[in-house]
Amino acid sequence: METSLPGRGLKKIDAHAHVGYFGSWCNVGLTAQDMLQAMRLHEIEKTLISYPDNAVTREAAAICPDRFAALAWINPHLGRAALDELACLVEKHHFAGLKLHPLFNAYTADDAVVFPLVEYAQSKDLPVFIHSGHAPFSLPWSIGQLAAAYPATRFVMIHMGHGHGVYIQAALDVAARHDNIWLENSGMPMHTKIFEAYKRVGAERLFWGSDAPFHHYAVEILRTQVSGLAPQELEDVFYNNIKKFMRW
Repeated sequence: METSLPGRGLKKIDAHAHVGYFGSWCNVGLTAQDMLQAMRLHEIEKTLISYPDNAVTREAAAICPDRFAALAWINPHLGRAALDELACLVEKHHFAGLKLHPLFNAYTADDAVVFPLVEYAQSKDLPVFIHSGHAPFSLPWSIGQLAAAYPATRFVMIHMGHGHGVYIQAALDVAARHDNIWLENSGMPMHTKIFEAYKRVGAERLFWGSDAPFHHYAVEILRTQVSGLAPQELEDVFYNNIKKFMRW
């Protein structure tokens, strides 16, 4: 069965996945051990992980630090406590970047409540990963406004617009205008837009991600694999780009 899986022989780093359980309507979850097993099956060298409770992420990363890199999922509405939590996770626990989820925590990406966190990330040269693709909070245009306000900060637009065609196109348009925005493609259904993003936004500015457990690894791999990119270009998206971006 394993030999029939998509992406065999392709080196991979997963730029976006989650450990832990998501309840309510989601009802999905992965333990660290579940994820490690999936990574072995799908030949994934390393995964960037996050979860709303950063203690869960920290515990998972500690299990296998050479296979997991942690992003700090921070709610900016918590004010000074949010900034203190981010600093602790970065400086004490070596988290590799900041994760913002405007939809989950109900703010727009360019709201002033975000600025202290972005300023801290910029001071530490940390990347900022931002969920995109859902009105009214996580639209690509708002992320573009934030990127324009902080041109020295590296932003990753997670899902590159997600499931809405207008937002997907907006993600490409916004990233093309701001050279400090990179795109991550998990959960984005249009294989043609992966090809377009690579060619238009930039060969180094597109990452593959699974968004596990919300999406299946094989589906996410196959969508990128059939996008029309050449083998070397696929290696960029699956592996080279995120490795260079994270400075691993």
